[in-house]
Amino acid sequence: MARTSKRELAARALGWSGFGAALRRLGAWHGLLVLAYHRIGDGSYAETDRGVWSASAEAFAAQLRYLKQSTDVITTADIADVLRRPRGRFALITFDDGYRDNYEVAFPILRAERLTALFFVTTGFLDDRRPAWWDEIAWMIRHSPRTGLLASPWLPEGIRFDEPGREQAIGKALRLYKSLPGNKTADFLDHLAEATRSGRCPRSISESLWMTWDMVRAMQSAGMSLGGHTVNHPVLARLNPEEQQAEIDGCAARLRAELNTSMRWFSYPNGKRGCFNDDTRDVLRQRGVEFGFSYYGGVQRLGRFDELDIPRFGVDGDLTLDAFRAALALPKVFAR
Repeated sequence: MARTSKRELAARALGWSGFGAALRRLGAWHGLLVLAYHRIGDGSYAETDRGVWSASAEAFAAQLRYLKQSTDVITTADIADVLRRPRGRFALITFDDGYRDNYEVAFPILRAERLTALFFVTTGFLDDRRPAWWDEIAWMIRHSPRTGLLASPWLPEGIRFDEPGREQAIGKALRLYKSLPGNKTADFLDHLAEATRSGRCPRSISESLWMTWDMVRAMQSAGMSLGGHTVNHPVLARLNPEEQQAEIDGCAARLRAELNTSMRWFSYPNGKRGCFNDDTRDVLRQRGVEFGFSYYGGVQRLGRFDELDIPRFGVDGDLTLDAFRAALALPKVFAR
Protein backbone atom coordinates (compact mmCIF):
# COMPACT_ATOMS: atom_id res chain seq x y z
CA MET A 1 0.00 0.00 0.00
CA ALA A 2 1.33 3.44 -0.93
CA ARG A 3 2.32 5.62 2.00
CA THR A 4 0.53 8.94 2.36
CA SER A 5 2.92 11.89 2.41
CA LYS A 6 3.03 14.41 5.23
CA ARG A 7 2.01 17.10 2.74
CA GLU A 8 -1.05 15.09 1.72
CA LEU A 9 -2.07 14.45 5.34
CA ALA A 10 -1.74 18.15 6.13
CA ALA A 11 -3.73 19.04 3.01
CA ARG A 12 -6.54 16.71 4.03
CA ALA A 13 -6.60 18.17 7.53
CA LEU A 14 -6.81 21.66 6.08
CA GLY A 15 -9.76 20.64 3.94
CA TRP A 16 -11.59 18.73 6.63
CA SER A 17 -11.21 21.45 9.23
CA GLY A 18 -12.61 24.20 7.02
CA PHE A 19 -9.55 26.28 7.87
CA GLY A 20 -8.62 26.54 4.20
CA ALA A 21 -11.94 28.16 3.30
CA ALA A 22 -11.56 30.61 6.17
CA LEU A 23 -8.09 31.58 4.98
CA ARG A 24 -9.37 32.21 1.46
CA ARG A 25 -12.20 34.40 2.77
CA LEU A 26 -9.77 36.44 4.86
CA GLY A 27 -7.33 36.86 2.00
CA ALA A 28 -4.48 35.01 3.68
CA TRP A 29 -2.06 35.69 0.84
CA HIS A 30 -1.56 38.18 -1.93
CA GLY A 31 0.62 37.60 -4.95
CA LEU A 32 1.03 35.77 -8.24
CA LEU A 33 1.05 31.98 -8.16
CA VAL A 34 2.54 30.62 -11.38
CA LEU A 35 1.70 26.97 -12.02
CA ALA A 36 4.15 24.92 -14.09
CA TYR A 37 2.94 21.81 -15.93
CA HIS A 38 4.79 19.48 -18.30
CA ARG A 39 2.62 16.63 -19.57
CA ILE A 40 -1.09 15.87 -19.23
CA GLY A 41 -2.34 12.29 -19.41
CA ASP A 42 -1.54 8.90 -17.91
CA GLY A 43 2.17 8.16 -17.78
CA SER A 44 1.92 5.13 -15.50
CA TYR A 45 3.32 2.73 -18.06
CA ALA A 46 5.47 5.06 -20.12
CA GLU A 47 8.86 3.82 -21.29
CA THR A 48 10.24 7.33 -20.86
CA ASP A 49 10.42 9.58 -17.79
CA ARG A 50 7.18 9.19 -15.84
CA GLY A 51 8.06 12.11 -13.60
CA VAL A 52 7.14 14.68 -16.25
CA TRP A 53 3.42 13.86 -16.17
CA SER A 54 1.77 16.60 -14.15
CA ALA A 55 -1.85 15.41 -14.08
CA SER A 56 -4.39 13.22 -15.80
CA ALA A 57 -6.83 14.96 -18.12
CA GLU A 58 -9.56 14.69 -15.48
CA ALA A 59 -7.31 16.04 -12.71
CA PHE A 60 -6.12 18.90 -14.89
CA ALA A 61 -9.70 19.94 -15.66
CA ALA A 62 -10.61 19.78 -11.96
CA GLN A 63 -7.56 21.87 -11.05
CA LEU A 64 -8.47 24.54 -13.60
CA ARG A 65 -12.03 24.77 -12.32
CA TYR A 66 -10.82 25.16 -8.76
CA LEU A 67 -8.19 27.67 -9.84
CA LYS A 68 -10.90 29.87 -11.35
CA GLN A 69 -12.91 29.72 -8.12
CA SER A 70 -9.97 30.62 -5.90
CA THR A 71 -7.90 33.14 -7.86
CA ASP A 72 -8.00 35.59 -10.72
CA VAL A 73 -6.40 33.65 -13.57
CA ILE A 74 -4.44 36.07 -15.74
CA THR A 75 -2.92 36.08 -19.22
CA THR A 76 0.58 37.11 -20.20
CA ALA A 77 -0.76 40.57 -21.09
CA ASP A 78 -1.59 41.08 -17.40
CA ILE A 79 1.73 40.08 -15.81
CA ALA A 80 3.40 43.48 -15.58
CA ASP A 81 0.28 45.21 -14.26
CA VAL A 82 -0.52 42.49 -11.73
CA LEU A 83 2.99 42.45 -10.26
CA ARG A 84 2.71 46.15 -9.45
CA ARG A 85 -0.66 45.93 -7.72
CA PRO A 86 -0.78 46.21 -3.92
CA ARG A 87 -3.21 43.33 -3.35
CA GLY A 88 -4.92 40.41 -5.01
CA ARG A 89 -4.61 36.66 -5.57
CA PHE A 90 -3.60 35.87 -9.13
CA ALA A 91 -2.59 32.74 -11.01
CA LEU A 92 -0.83 32.12 -14.32
CA ILE A 93 -0.78 28.72 -16.07
CA THR A 94 2.43 27.63 -17.82
CA PHE A 95 3.75 24.54 -19.60
CA ASP A 96 7.35 23.54 -20.29
CA ASP A 97 9.10 21.64 -23.09
CA GLY A 98 6.58 21.25 -25.93
CA TYR A 99 5.15 17.76 -25.53
CA ARG A 100 2.46 16.75 -28.01
CA ASP A 101 -0.15 16.14 -25.30
CA ASN A 102 0.00 19.89 -24.56
CA TYR A 103 -1.83 20.32 -27.86
CA GLU A 104 -3.89 17.13 -27.95
CA VAL A 105 -5.02 17.03 -24.30
CA ALA A 106 -4.28 20.25 -22.38
CA PHE A 107 -5.23 22.72 -25.12
CA PRO A 108 -8.84 21.47 -25.56
CA ILE A 109 -9.34 21.51 -21.77
CA LEU A 110 -8.02 25.05 -21.51
CA ARG A 111 -10.38 26.17 -24.27
CA ALA A 112 -13.33 24.41 -22.64
CA GLU A 113 -12.58 26.26 -19.40
CA ARG A 114 -12.02 29.53 -21.30
CA LEU A 115 -8.50 29.90 -20.03
CA THR A 116 -5.15 30.53 -21.67
CA ALA A 117 -1.67 29.33 -20.82
CA LEU A 118 1.93 30.25 -21.57
CA PHE A 119 3.78 27.43 -23.34
CA PHE A 120 7.59 27.44 -23.13
CA VAL A 121 8.96 25.33 -25.99
CA THR A 122 12.35 23.70 -26.40
CA THR A 123 12.81 24.44 -30.08
CA GLY A 124 15.39 21.74 -30.82
CA PHE A 125 12.98 19.00 -29.78
CA LEU A 126 10.28 20.31 -32.12
CA ASP A 127 12.78 20.67 -34.95
CA ASP A 128 14.77 17.45 -34.64
CA ARG A 129 12.15 15.14 -33.03
CA ARG A 130 14.86 13.60 -30.82
CA PRO A 131 14.30 12.30 -27.29
CA ALA A 132 14.93 14.65 -24.40
CA TRP A 133 17.87 13.61 -22.28
CA TRP A 134 15.66 12.79 -19.28
CA ASP A 135 13.40 10.60 -21.40
CA GLU A 136 16.40 8.85 -22.92
CA ILE A 137 17.98 8.18 -19.52
CA ALA A 138 14.70 6.70 -18.27
CA TRP A 139 14.32 4.59 -21.43
CA MET A 140 17.86 3.17 -21.17
CA ILE A 141 17.46 2.18 -17.53
CA ARG A 142 13.99 0.68 -18.04
CA HIS A 143 15.21 -1.40 -21.00
CA SER A 144 18.43 -2.61 -19.42
CA PRO A 145 18.74 -6.39 -19.03
CA ARG A 146 21.03 -5.77 -16.07
CA THR A 147 20.14 -5.51 -12.37
CA GLY A 148 22.20 -2.39 -11.87
CA LEU A 149 25.19 -0.36 -12.99
CA LEU A 150 28.65 -1.20 -11.76
CA ALA A 151 30.87 1.38 -10.13
CA SER A 152 32.69 3.54 -12.66
CA PRO A 153 34.35 6.98 -12.86
CA TRP A 154 30.91 8.32 -13.73
CA LEU A 155 29.16 6.41 -10.95
CA PRO A 156 31.65 5.74 -8.12
CA GLU A 157 29.05 3.83 -6.10
CA GLY A 158 27.16 2.32 -9.01
CA ILE A 159 23.38 2.17 -9.15
CA ARG A 160 21.18 -0.72 -8.13
CA PHE A 161 18.00 -1.01 -10.18
CA ASP A 162 14.91 -0.98 -8.00
CA GLU A 163 12.11 -3.11 -9.42
CA PRO A 164 9.72 -3.06 -11.10
CA GLY A 165 9.67 0.57 -12.25
CA ARG A 166 13.32 1.42 -11.49
CA GLU A 167 12.20 4.94 -10.54
CA GLN A 168 14.84 5.48 -7.86
CA ALA A 169 17.61 4.43 -10.23
CA ILE A 170 16.29 6.78 -12.89
CA GLY A 171 16.17 9.60 -10.35
CA LYS A 172 19.81 9.04 -9.37
CA ALA A 173 20.95 9.07 -12.99
CA LEU A 174 18.97 12.24 -13.71
CA ARG A 175 20.46 14.03 -10.71
CA LEU A 176 23.94 13.07 -11.85
CA TYR A 177 23.29 14.36 -15.38
CA LYS A 178 22.09 17.72 -14.04
CA SER A 179 25.26 18.12 -11.96
CA LEU A 180 27.65 17.60 -14.89
CA PRO A 181 29.42 20.37 -16.83
CA GLY A 182 27.70 20.94 -20.14
CA ASN A 183 30.62 19.50 -22.12
CA LYS A 184 30.36 16.17 -20.28
CA THR A 185 26.67 15.36 -20.70
CA ALA A 186 26.89 13.77 -24.16
CA ASP A 187 29.70 11.48 -22.98
CA PHE A 188 27.61 10.46 -19.98
CA LEU A 189 24.70 9.44 -22.23
CA ASP A 190 27.07 7.36 -24.34
CA HIS A 191 28.45 5.72 -21.20
CA LEU A 192 24.96 4.96 -19.93
CA ALA A 193 23.95 3.43 -23.25
CA GLU A 194 26.88 1.01 -23.01
CA ALA A 195 26.68 0.38 -19.26
CA THR A 196 22.97 -0.47 -19.37
CA ARG A 197 23.41 -2.53 -22.56
CA SER A 198 20.29 -0.80 -23.86
CA GLY A 199 21.97 1.35 -26.50
CA ARG A 200 20.71 4.83 -27.29
CA CYS A 201 16.97 5.45 -27.34
CA PRO A 202 15.69 5.01 -30.91
CA ARG A 203 14.42 8.11 -32.68
CA SER A 204 11.10 6.33 -33.34
CA ILE A 205 10.29 6.57 -29.64
CA SER A 206 10.44 10.36 -29.65
CA GLU A 207 8.97 11.13 -33.06
CA SER A 208 5.45 11.32 -31.65
CA LEU A 209 6.41 12.94 -28.33
CA TRP A 210 6.61 16.53 -29.52
CA MET A 211 4.24 19.08 -30.96
CA THR A 212 4.71 20.17 -34.54
CA TRP A 213 5.11 23.85 -35.37
CA ASP A 214 1.67 23.73 -37.00
CA MET A 215 0.21 22.68 -33.66
CA VAL A 216 2.02 25.51 -31.91
CA ARG A 217 0.70 28.01 -34.46
CA ALA A 218 -2.84 26.71 -33.96
CA MET A 219 -2.56 27.29 -30.22
CA GLN A 220 -1.10 30.75 -30.80
CA SER A 221 -4.02 31.62 -33.10
CA ALA A 222 -6.42 30.52 -30.37
CA GLY A 223 -4.93 32.95 -27.84
CA MET A 224 -2.24 30.86 -26.17
CA SER A 225 1.12 32.53 -25.48
CA LEU A 226 4.50 31.11 -26.47
CA GLY A 227 7.85 31.56 -24.78
CA GLY A 228 11.39 30.22 -24.96
CA HIS A 229 12.97 27.27 -23.16
CA THR A 230 16.32 27.06 -25.02
CA VAL A 231 17.22 24.86 -27.99
CA ASN A 232 18.43 21.71 -26.21
CA HIS A 233 17.25 22.09 -22.59
CA PRO A 234 20.68 22.20 -20.88
CA VAL A 235 21.25 23.33 -17.33
CA LEU A 236 22.34 26.80 -18.40
CA ALA A 237 24.61 27.50 -15.44
CA ARG A 238 26.70 24.47 -16.47
CA LEU A 239 27.55 26.21 -19.78
CA ASN A 240 30.00 29.01 -20.49
CA PRO A 241 28.58 32.43 -21.46
CA GLU A 242 28.99 31.83 -25.21
CA GLU A 243 27.18 28.49 -25.03
CA GLN A 244 24.36 30.04 -23.01
CA GLN A 245 24.02 32.79 -25.58
CA ALA A 246 23.82 30.22 -28.39
CA GLU A 247 21.04 28.30 -26.59
CA ILE A 248 19.01 31.45 -25.93
CA ASP A 249 19.60 33.12 -29.29
CA GLY A 250 18.89 29.91 -31.18
CA CYS A 251 15.58 29.51 -29.38
CA ALA A 252 14.59 33.11 -30.03
CA ALA A 253 15.46 32.80 -33.71
CA ARG A 254 13.26 29.73 -34.17
CA LEU A 255 10.31 31.36 -32.39
CA ARG A 256 10.68 34.38 -34.65
CA ALA A 257 10.95 32.26 -37.79
CA GLU A 258 8.04 29.91 -37.02
CA LEU A 259 5.67 32.15 -35.06
CA ASN A 260 6.67 35.65 -36.14
CA THR A 261 7.00 36.63 -32.50
CA SER A 262 9.77 37.90 -30.26
CA MET A 263 10.80 35.93 -27.17
CA ARG A 264 9.24 38.05 -24.43
CA TRP A 265 9.03 35.25 -21.85
CA PHE A 266 11.58 32.61 -20.96
CA SER A 267 11.69 29.70 -18.51
CA TYR A 268 14.97 28.31 -17.26
CA PRO A 269 15.47 24.57 -17.91
CA ASN A 270 15.21 22.73 -14.59
CA GLY A 271 14.87 26.17 -13.04
CA LYS A 272 16.17 25.47 -9.55
CA ARG A 273 18.42 27.93 -7.78
CA GLY A 274 21.86 27.43 -9.30
CA CYS A 275 20.51 26.35 -12.70
CA PHE A 276 20.88 29.88 -14.09
CA ASN A 277 23.31 32.66 -13.23
CA ASP A 278 24.29 36.26 -13.94
CA ASP A 279 25.52 35.30 -17.41
CA THR A 280 22.07 33.90 -18.19
CA ARG A 281 20.39 37.05 -16.95
CA ASP A 282 22.71 39.26 -18.97
CA VAL A 283 21.85 37.48 -22.21
CA LEU A 284 18.11 37.65 -21.49
CA ARG A 285 18.28 41.37 -20.73
CA GLN A 286 20.27 42.06 -23.88
CA ARG A 287 17.70 40.14 -25.95
CA GLY A 288 14.74 42.06 -24.53
CA VAL A 289 13.16 39.23 -22.52
CA GLU A 290 10.62 40.81 -20.18
CA PHE A 291 10.15 38.01 -17.66
CA GLY A 292 12.20 34.96 -16.74
CA PHE A 293 10.58 32.10 -14.83
CA SER A 294 12.30 29.75 -12.38
CA TYR A 295 11.03 26.47 -10.91
CA TYR A 296 11.63 26.24 -7.18
CA GLY A 297 8.15 26.88 -5.84
CA GLY A 298 6.50 29.61 -3.88
CA VAL A 299 4.30 32.58 -4.65
CA GLN A 300 5.54 35.85 -6.14
CA ARG A 301 4.93 38.84 -3.85
CA LEU A 302 3.31 41.89 -5.37
CA GLY A 303 5.16 45.20 -5.57
CA ARG A 304 8.61 43.72 -5.00
CA PHE A 305 9.84 41.34 -7.65
CA ASP A 306 12.77 40.29 -9.81
CA GLU A 307 11.50 40.28 -13.39
CA LEU A 308 14.05 37.59 -14.34
CA ASP A 309 13.26 35.28 -11.44
CA ILE A 310 9.51 34.77 -11.17
CA PRO A 311 9.07 31.56 -9.13
CA ARG A 312 6.79 28.77 -10.27
CA PHE A 313 5.03 25.94 -8.48
CA GLY A 314 5.65 22.63 -10.25
CA VAL A 315 2.49 20.54 -10.41
CA ASP A 316 3.37 16.86 -9.92
CA GLY A 317 1.40 13.86 -11.07
CA ASP A 318 0.85 12.60 -7.52
CA LEU A 319 -0.74 15.87 -6.40
CA THR A 320 -4.28 15.14 -5.23
CA LEU A 321 -7.07 17.69 -5.46
CA ASP A 322 -6.88 18.11 -1.68
CA ALA A 323 -3.19 18.97 -1.96
CA PHE A 324 -3.88 21.29 -4.91
CA ARG A 325 -6.50 23.13 -2.86
CA ALA A 326 -4.06 23.39 0.02
CA ALA A 327 -1.45 24.89 -2.33
CA LEU A 328 -3.93 27.59 -3.30
CA ALA A 329 -4.92 28.21 0.31
CA LEU A 330 -1.37 28.34 1.71
CA PRO A 331 1.10 28.53 -1.17
CA LYS A 332 4.02 29.44 1.09
CA VAL A 333 3.57 26.06 2.77
CA PHE A 334 2.19 23.73 0.10
CA ALA A 335 3.21 25.26 -3.26
CA ARG A 336 6.81 24.10 -3.08
